[in-house]
Amino acid sequence: MENLFNKDSDTQIIDIEDSIKSSYLDYSMSVIIGRALPDARDGLKPVHRRILYAMNDLGVGSRSAYKKSARIVGDVIGKYHPHGDTAVYDALVRMAQSFSMRYPSVDGQGNFGSIDGDGAAAMRYTEARMTILAEELLRDIDKDTVDFVPNYDDSMQEPDVLPSRVPNLLLNGSSGIAVGMATNIPPHSLNELVDGLLHLLDNKEASLEELMQFIKGPDFPTAGIIYGKKGIIDAYRTGRGRVKIRAKTHIEKRANKDIIVIDELPYQTNKARLIEQIAELVKEKQIEGIAEVRDESDREGIRVVIELKRDAMSEIVLNNLFKSTTMESTFGVIMLAIHNKEPKIFSLIELLNLFLTHRKTVIIRRTIYELQKARARAHILEGLKIALDNIDEVIALIKNSADNNAAREGLVAKFGLSELQANAILDMKLGRLTGLEREKIENELADLLKEIARLDEILKSEALLEDLIREELKEIRAKFDVPRITQIEDDYDDIDVEDLIPNENMVVTITHRGYIKRVPSKQYEKQKRGGKGKLAVTTYDDDFIESFFTANTHDTLMFVTDKGQLYWLKVYKIPEGSRTAKGKAVVNLINLQAEEKIMAIIPTTDFDESKSLCFFTKNGIVKRTNLSEYQNIRSVGVRAINLDENDELVTAIIVERDLIELSQASQDENLSEEASEENLENVGGKMLFAVTKKGMCIKFPLAKVREIGRVSRGVTAIKFKEKNDELVGAVVIENDEQEVLSVSAKGIGKRTNAEEYRLQSRGGKGVICMKLTDKTKELISVVIVDESMDLMALTSSGKMIRVDMHSIRKAGRNTSGVIVVNVENDEVVSIAKCPKESEEEDIEEDVNLSLE
Repeated sequence: MENLFNKDSDTQIIDIEDSIKSSYLDYSMSVIIGRALPDARDGLKPVHRRILYAMNDLGVGSRSAYKKSARIVGDVIGKYHPHGDTAVYDALVRMAQSFSMRYPSVDGQGNFGSIDGDGAAAMRYTEARMTILAEELLRDIDKDTVDFVPNYDDSMQEPDVLPSRVPNLLLNGSSGIAVGMATNIPPHSLNELVDGLLHLLDNKEASLEELMQFIKGPDFPTAGIIYGKKGIIDAYRTGRGRVKIRAKTHIEKRANKDIIVIDELPYQTNKARLIEQIAELVKEKQIEGIAEVRDESDREGIRVVIELKRDAMSEIVLNNLFKSTTMESTFGVIMLAIHNKEPKIFSLIELLNLFLTHRKTVIIRRTIYELQKARARAHILEGLKIALDNIDEVIALIKNSADNNAAREGLVAKFGLSELQANAILDMKLGRLTGLEREKIENELADLLKEIARLDEILKSEALLEDLIREELKEIRAKFDVPRITQIEDDYDDIDVEDLIPNENMVVTITHRGYIKRVPSKQYEKQKRGGKGKLAVTTYDDDFIESFFTANTHDTLMFVTDKGQLYWLKVYKIPEGSRTAKGKAVVNLINLQAEEKIMAIIPTTDFDESKSLCFFTKNGIVKRTNLSEYQNIRSVGVRAINLDENDELVTAIIVERDLIELSQASQDENLSEEASEENLENVGGKMLFAVTKKGMCIKFPLAKVREIGRVSRGVTAIKFKEKNDELVGAVVIENDEQEVLSVSAKGIGKRTNAEEYRLQSRGGKGVICMKLTDKTKELISVVIVDESMDLMALTSSGKMIRVDMHSIRKAGRNTSGVIVVNVENDEVVSIAKCPKESEEEDIEEDVNLSLE
């Protein structure tokens, strides 16, 4: 040991990182080339190729008797495949399963598993033999058509690839996971593949669109329905794509209720597991309307019966099943295969051309082999003919020779024969000297000379070579004429979750600590002005409801945070809760950063370019950006607005452009935003109306706030008269005939005509919006009056009060108003409009309370 690290020793210092890297790369390539991925020419992995070759060696053809699977597996692992017997038997079993292989290459006898996920019987119980298709894969392998390589111990030879008269890679597909890569090739219809190959032979520059007139798409052994061609086209063009498959179903009517029957399943779907999955979803009430699920499948085919309840709608239940179960699945196509000992992703045309090239190589090698055999036989026959023409001299020479060697040398010397011809003459029986046998030799020689000429022509002519390929392909098509079983629908009607969810109005609440929920607005009863309301949410002692709004379940919610980031979420993705439930933490629904707080939530139905998003901040800043800039939101959100230090977002409003604004923009692009108030009346169009905590307000034209970039800061909307004042709310006024409803912290509110508020330039100090007193406290916010909707008021204790806007008294601009919400010792923190209830409430006696 003391000499182990001696400088004079033969010890080499190796970097362990380099050693591990080299070893791992060797292992990776071994798995990629020798185990997990198929060859692009014959479509077989090494284990499948070795199984078929071993069965061919054993003589287990399609017409022979079945042989025990254990015997086949034993030959494979003993001669060619130095791995476990389980791996080999599993591969053999899959090759025999009609629900896994479109055209099985092994004909199994016994239990080879089922579509329910049942395993095959032990290999000592099952028997197997090759199918006719497997024989086509091996056809001409004894004619030097492919290269042979040494087996794992160099004691035998095995084929590097099979001759494969069929395009097996596309025919049966392949699936495998190697190191750092995977393949997933779908099976196809043999008829379509042959038609496509024939077209490609006739049209070398054929496009993908032309080939897809013949090769429609994958053809799975379990049938089903493929929805959409886009995934197929992507896969065929680039080698990668996503194919959506649905179960094939039909509806039966029985005893005033519908029954959904599943006839075909998506590829690689476990039927038993699917039934369990449906039962579990019904049990958890994630799918409504199902009364019973049972399996009535037999040898005739699949039949899974789903009985519905009497009031259930079969189409809705079926859509839910497609959305929530493996009745719809996605087959991710990765057309990766080995070519020239390297993995590569192929397009459809590349794979078809590669198969044709492989067949050309096989036919050329077969032709050369047959030509050599024919020439060798003709050479012998020519020698026999010479002997027959000089039979007396030949017999005399042989008779007078001392031994075989002397006779051979004499024949070669006297008649100019080769040693092979001389040996054939010496081995010839006397019976061949008859006239009949002489004629046979002459006829055979003549036929051979014709065959040699034909084979020579094939090797010299590309056209003849392609004709042979055509003939073989047509022969294959006639022998395996099986129609397509998987249907392909031209347009994939994507199942939208919104189609499965009722379209109803919701009240969405979010608390100061970030808990969010949605509750159907019908749960809040309408009360008369001055009502005390209902508890809207149960909050913790240190938590309170910070904001709420109404939206449709199909609307999109945009969340704007204090850091100026914008996220969006569908309303139906917010967990629905009871009226008193505290909700779910919003951080579990959107990817908020640490200490990031939601400041505004804006519902919208679309992101049309005709709309813009107006932001209002606490410091009186307004910013307007086109709504379309927010439609493609990443999970981490996008920047919505740049906020000044100590500024916060108050609200954000979606505004739709009007014709007046568009025409003005086209007529005078250089019009100053700070136009004089004398010219404001000529501007027209929509107006923005902002209010402050101290009761001030400003009304200015929307056109004076131009659209700017998504990450901009904005411009000044109002300058504050009083210290510590801040902007608390804003609305869009369509015209001066509308009314503005303002509400204070103590529930005092009023309706005022918009025309009473003077139109000013943006950035002015504004006018009085509400006369504030100790009884009113500060102004909370404003909304536009819409008598077709109700007012929803939220208090700091968590109560929500619904008030009919029609019951609220109209008052002048410089007044306080009437009691809208009876808050007692509570305070209003937020207001919003909500749709009216569908059912009329009993009319209670109106109590008009006014401030003195």
